[in-house]
Amino acid sequence: MNRNWYAVYTKPQSEKKVAALLTRKKIENLCPLNRITIGSGNRRKMLYEPLFPTFVFVYISETEMQEVKKTGDVINFVYWLGKPAVIKPAEVENAAHFANLYYNIKLEKTAVNAGGMIRISNDPSLNINEGIMSVKTTRIKLTLPSIGFAMIAETEKAGADFFQYGMESSKLLI
Repeated sequence: MNRNWYAVYTKPQSEKKVAALLTRKKIENLCPLNRITIGSGNRRKMLYEPLFPTFVFVYISETEMQEVKKTGDVINFVYWLGKPAVIKPAEVENAAHFANLYYNIKLEKTAVNAGGMIRISNDPSLNINEGIMSVKTTRIKLTLPSIGFAMIAETEKAGADFFQYGMESSKLLI
């Protein structure tokens, strides 16, 4: 049985609920949460919101798709060219890892451009060979081509190393 990662559309603001229902059904899923700090001074508060609004990722075989569709608050799978869109495992892992590392992540729709890659030296477990990452001043951006989004977070520029990838080298944009 061949299992893949798929994106599932949910009703608005039901991502956590859908993830919990899928977990109860023993269906492997991922709903990365964005840690957002609000307030200032002594009144700072941390909120956890779904990083991808109306999306939950599931790791299933095609035979399990009907079970996922029967889950409450699931609308449908994300389709590409008439078939459920398969998402690369490295992109799902990178998105989850990125969400665990950084706070106040912003999402933007993006076009794919494989211009270069970087490695975060203080975190070698982030695998960016399947995604595109760039640093501009103190912002870091991870592009997820299968999903059509880029994740942007604030970081320290000192933690980024550049390396050669094929014939091209990455560029630091300041």
